Amino acid sequence: MSKQAKKPLEGIKVLSATGALFGPYCAMVLADLGADVIKIERPGAGDMNREWGPFFKGVEGVEKSAYFFGLHRNERGITINFKSQKGKQIFKDLVKKSDVVIENFKPGVMDEWGLGYEDLKKVNPKIIYACGSGFGHYGPYSSWPSYDIIGQAMGGFMDLNGWPDKPPARAGSSIGDIVSGMFLAIGILAALRYRDLTGKGQSIDIAQVDSMVAVSETAVLKYTVEGVIPTRIGSRHPTITPFDIYPVTDGYVCIAAGNDAIFGRLCTVMGKPELTKDPRFDTNPNRTANYGALKPIIEDWTKDKTKWEVTNLCHSVDCPAAPVYNVKEVVEDEHISKAREMIVPVEHPILKKPIRICGSPIKMSECPIKEYAPAPLLGQHNFEVLSGMLGYTEEQVEALRKEGVI
Repeated sequence: MSKQAKKPLEGIKVLSATGALFGPYCAMVLADLGADVIKIERPGAGDMNREWGPFFKGVEGVEKSAYFFGLHRNERGITINFKSQKGKQIFKDLVKKSDVVIENFKPGVMDEWGLGYEDLKKVNPKIIYACGSGFGHYGPYSSWPSYDIIGQAMGGFMDLNGWPDKPPARAGSSIGDIVSGMFLAIGILAALRYRDLTGKGQSIDIAQVDSMVAVSETAVLKYTVEGVIPTRIGSRHPTITPFDIYPVTDGYVCIAAGNDAIFGRLCTVMGKPELTKDPRFDTNPNRTANYGALKPIIEDWTKDKTKWEVTNLCHSVDCPAAPVYNVKEVVEDEHISKAREMIVPVEHPILKKPIRICGSPIKMSECPIKEYAPAPLLGQHNFEVLSGMLGYTEEQVEALRKEGVI
């Protein structure tokens, strides 16, 4: 990519009045794609995720949040006190020159401050106002507070996650926030396209609970079609068999025989071709119904092999398989970290050395995402943004800082 190559969202200005993970994750996706994302934080305190670990010590021994650093790359940062009249006016002035506002406050908070969609579309009729919340901006539960775990719980995901003899389990990462953030980003991209076609802005309302319901896959259908309430079944798939993890000498391996032909090839490499003729296992529905009998057979084959031995044997017959990695193995894997550039070093301005963070999974031929700017220090770009977008002088910006407006 030449230095002159354009990024997909180049020229799009985004005001990210967000906190925690839901909204910031959406903003990060847009920033990676080239949008000028301006992260807005509380003066003095900043975003709550500056308080979340893991932490590292800067050059002065002060602990800094690696969590914040990994989540806000490629963004500029300013501070605004939304409870201040001058702060509200600054925000509205920035909205006039922006394309998108993202916020994930509790529904109604921005309206109370006079900064909701109905207020801001009077300032800029073409603004795209993207809201993220736990339960959405309308409906009986819209006023309920939420975090990721709430979305996972009430969206039905948690009750499906874990083992039959154990309590419901939260996923190992905050997918209630992350998936919701991705849906919010998709909504924004669609709204930008709609604005290109019609000239109209609009509001977008994404809820964590809705997002978790949307990714429930077959669970809702099991109930609406069969009248069955799905239960926790561990790592296996509810309707495809074998599609599970199996013990090996150095951990676990995943095997996914997604159809009858693949199952036949798996049986061949296992040295048990007769299983394809067994009426318990000859079709996927039969294998699923009789998985209790099939699993020990596969486990007996895997248990004295390593994860890579099983993986390679499966691949030799074109059966999908993979080692179950821990995070260390992910970070050190050449394919993931190097070839696919999913672990990237980003220089931290205080630490004075790189921190390795997750790269973008979006790979494009004409405008690849190759460069990552570090997350902003609190209020780092106050003068740059207010002078560049609104024409403020250095003296005006300093006066606002002293007043607690920024």
